[in-house]
Amino acid sequence: MPGIDESLLEAMRLPGARGASLVDWISGLALGAVGEAPGGDWEATAAETAELARHVAESGSLAAAGAPGAAGPVVAPEKEPPVEDMIATTADAYHLLRFVSTPFDSTVFLHLWLDRHDGNLALARIRLAEMADRLVLG
Repeated sequence: MPGIDESLLEAMRLPGARGASLVDWISGLALGAVGEAPGGDWEATAAETAELARHVAESGSLAAAGAPGAAGPVVAPEKEPPVEDMIATTADAYHLLRFVSTPFDSTVFLHLWLDRHDGNLALARIRLAEMADRLVLG
């Protein structure tokens, strides 16, 4: 099972990948980063994306399980992030944030900065989900 560095390098092999990081959305710190940083500074990018991720993760309306009236158990927030991923688009890039489930607190996400013209957003979502499932922290 790959660790942080291996997972980030794997993300950089995706077509159009410009940069990738693993961020703790509670502290706003990048636990690892490779490639270019949006704006040129991974720490600033980590802090800014963590703020967005924290807002979404703590949003009650986005954390609802399933469609209205859907049957099924609600997953405890400490076991699974309430949101799987987020996509922000700019004129020339996609920013894909994939929340990572961990056995302890699930407060990290993978951030992939993807060139809009060379990247494949659908493929990136699939591969980032696979990476998040295999990622070993510790």
